[in-house]
Amino acid sequence: MPGDCLRAAVVGGSIAGLMSSLLLCRAGWEVDIYERAPEPLNGRGAGIVTHEELFEVLRQAGISIDENLGVQVRFRRMFDSKGKLILETHRDQLVTSWDRLFELMRDSFPDEHYHRGKMLTRVENLKDGVRAEFADGTAVEADLLIGTDGFRSSVRAQFLPGVRPIYAGYVAWRGLVDEAALSPQTHAEIFETLAFSLPPRGQVLGYPVPGHGEDLRPGHRRYNFVWYRPADETELKDLLTDNSGQSHPISIAPPLIRPEIIAGVRAASETVLAPQFAEVVRLTKFPFFQPIYDFETPKMVFGRCVILGDAAFVARPHVAAGVTKAACDALTLQRALVKQSNDIRAALLAFEGPRLAVGSRIVNRGRELGAYIQPHRKSPEERDLAELHHAPHAVMVETADLGFLAT
Repeated sequence: MPGDCLRAAVVGGSIAGLMSSLLLCRAGWEVDIYERAPEPLNGRGAGIVTHEELFEVLRQAGISIDENLGVQVRFRRMFDSKGKLILETHRDQLVTSWDRLFELMRDSFPDEHYHRGKMLTRVENLKDGVRAEFADGTAVEADLLIGTDGFRSSVRAQFLPGVRPIYAGYVAWRGLVDEAALSPQTHAEIFETLAFSLPPRGQVLGYPVPGHGEDLRPGHRRYNFVWYRPADETELKDLLTDNSGQSHPISIAPPLIRPEIIAGVRAASETVLAPQFAEVVRLTKFPFFQPIYDFETPKMVFGRCVILGDAAFVARPHVAAGVTKAACDALTLQRALVKQSNDIRAALLAFEGPRLAVGSRIVNRGRELGAYIQPHRKSPEERDLAELHHAPHAVMVETADLGFLAT
């Protein structure tokens, strides 16, 4: 490749792409990001539960970690169906929003190297590099291509077109409520906690996140909820069908969800959820849902191309590891490239083995934690395991906890 500086083309300008790019820039690489969306990505996410591993990667990427990152919660609480507090445990954890984390990194990456409206059409491995072609007719060559383009990765599809996600049998309804809209009682009981309840065949949890404009002032924040509900394949198809009768594969944009679907969810919340969470759902202006899938790739490296984050592994949200996993992917890749700076292929292979193992463990953990919500279980052993992880204390302790990776 021309020039003395190693060049990376990063396909996907979300959190994983920015993390990879910032880390490589700090290692002396020249990096350009190519994002398919023509508009800014702000406003595309809800809440994120963080981990110490994420903070370490952010520090390595040059992002300052302070009280402005998010909201500190110190307790986890479990409520029964009547809204009675039945369990409480102390657990410090910082929670934030996708927007907040994205903006911190986007502000640290130069605009002239961040290219929007770039839909990848083709990837070709060259003798000593890689070439990427885009729908607008442009093409770039680099020493390395990093695919961080998410669940529907175009990079992955180039090399593994037959690898598909597996639907888990349930969906997660989500939404945000302004802190000031909550009743005083509900605010006092759940707002500054990671709160849970276990309705029949489901789970609901919530926590505070920054408010509009990433406002962290008390009274100006928001409450983020996630409600897992079973939905078999037939129900999912109906959920994914818009007003025009078009059925969308994999997922549906929130504005296209039919009003009667949202009305049905609101009605169900009044009958099956603890009153605190029923209030949250009632006050949510724009609830939306995501089908829950398991996805794991058999490979992450394809010549001079590598995939990271959700492009490689998608675990159920119970683990709350998506952003942290992507961050650790990015740091492991950077360190491998620095250690073997004269042999990119060797560096990529050194990166791949450990991250394949971690990704598989996280996906399997998500299956364990969410098995009790699935409409069908195959064996008595699976049913026993599901009930073990469905116990209120287990849900409180195991959700968003990465301690299993240390064992």
